Amino acid sequence: MKRDLFQQEHEDFRALAREFLDREVVPHQESWESAGIVPRELWLRAGEKGLLGFSVPEEYGGLGVRDFRYNAVLGEEMARVGATGPGFTLHNDVAAPYFTDLTTAEQKARWLPGFARGELITAIGMTEPGAGSDLKGLRTTAKRDGDHYVLNGQKTFISNGINADLVIVLAKTDVAAGARGITLFVVERGMAGFSRGRNLVKVGQKAQDTAELFFSDVRVPVVNLLGEEGRGFAYSMRHLPQERVTVAVTALARADHIYRSTIEYCRQRQAFGQPIADFQHTRFRLAEMATEIDIAQVYVDRCVLALNAGELSPADAAKAKWWTTELANKVIDQCLQLHGGYGYMLEYPVAKAWLDSRIQTIYGGTTEIMKDIIGRSLFAG
Repeated sequence: MKRDLFQQEHEDFRALAREFLDREVVPHQESWESAGIVPRELWLRAGEKGLLGFSVPEEYGGLGVRDFRYNAVLGEEMARVGATGPGFTLHNDVAAPYFTDLTTAEQKARWLPGFARGELITAIGMTEPGAGSDLKGLRTTAKRDGDHYVLNGQKTFISNGINADLVIVLAKTDVAAGARGITLFVVERGMAGFSRGRNLVKVGQKAQDTAELFFSDVRVPVVNLLGEEGRGFAYSMRHLPQERVTVAVTALARADHIYRSTIEYCRQRQAFGQPIADFQHTRFRLAEMATEIDIAQVYVDRCVLALNAGELSPADAAKAKWWTTELANKVIDQCLQLHGGYGYMLEYPVAKAWLDSRIQTIYGGTTEIMKDIIGRSLFAG
């Protein structure tokens, strides 16, 4: 089914993003997978091409564009080439709203130009060893001491964790207040007491630097408070729907790309003297995938438009996130099966996609949490 989500300016941006990824990312992915990280120089080149900080106001070096369709284009193109190492979508889609919406004029001047140029790489410090999807279970604390807050705690599974220069950290400033006691801080590279653990070894997405972060009596200046004290949980809940749409966009794009490449494989692969595409079972499996991908795409595109209009509800975003990520896992697994033994070889894109996609039903909120959000919404009010 023909999509009508994008206009010509979005397709022009797609051409720019595709050219950049094909030249700057694709030839290096294998070495980055081995290293477990992408070089910081890649971020600088992405900034030069205007691939970072779409929503950053022009006076701070960004495009000043609040149109998530640009974010979706970049996410789709990164999914097309399996570029899971560069954390651009985390930077643009997840961190950017915090830095553009919650910062003071002084903070904007200090951080946004580097954000848009790729000089300041960002991360979000939410997950802890004992608190993942349940933010109310956070144990990281921050106590006011004059012109500083003293931060103590630990975060884990933090994407961009090694490269990050600015980390948005959720901490409890009032332990007794529950969710109302959570506050956001920006911790900067080099602050005394802020250290990084190992670059975690994962099943997939191996080029993405994912780290443990430690905070031992880190003195965070009051001027690094993000928004108002005690409103961190509310801010996070406000921004999570956009993150979940991002995951949905990339999950579905990856599934679609692997599905299309599998069609070509089935046309060429011979079994019992004929292409495996000639077997009815193969055609039925491909027909099921085509239908499910097309139907999901319509919903995800509608979510993007609703997000642009400020009308996307947490429940609708949760529906998109859980459905597309589970669908991606199913589609890619079926495509691997159709490849036979070759599908289990890492030289084939389907194998890497199979490994890289598994995490998508976990990060950004697990499938179970998404269903709980939807279920609660049915009885709200």
